[in-house]
Amino acid sequence: MTTEEQHYITLGNEQKGAEQSQMFGKPCFKVNGKAFISLFNNTMVFKLNGEAHREALSLDKSVLFDPSGKNRPMKEWVQVDASDQDKWRAFTEAAFEYVKTLK
Repeated sequence: MTTEEQHYITLGNEQKGAEQSQMFGKPCFKVNGKAFISLFNNTMVFKLNGEAHREALSLDKSVLFDPSGKNRPMKEWVQVDASDQDKWRAFTEAAFEYVKTLK
């Protein structure tokens, strides 16, 4: 298991009520049946809005998540590189809180 995988699992498990699952065949954590984080090619992907979304996208290697690779990014999902692991906890918490509010 990579350091990134370990960090992802730790962060997901820290969120009370989160459950491990799958999204697009990749590991994810869900709350209330909705994904809020995922691991993709040793990067983390976060469902964000507002300031957290803007901050995540402002990082040098961050991009909107495009799991198909066909230039169809998912507008709320931001893929954050492992070089920014120090920010993963804050984005995980923001994603969890955001998705928890969705119906």
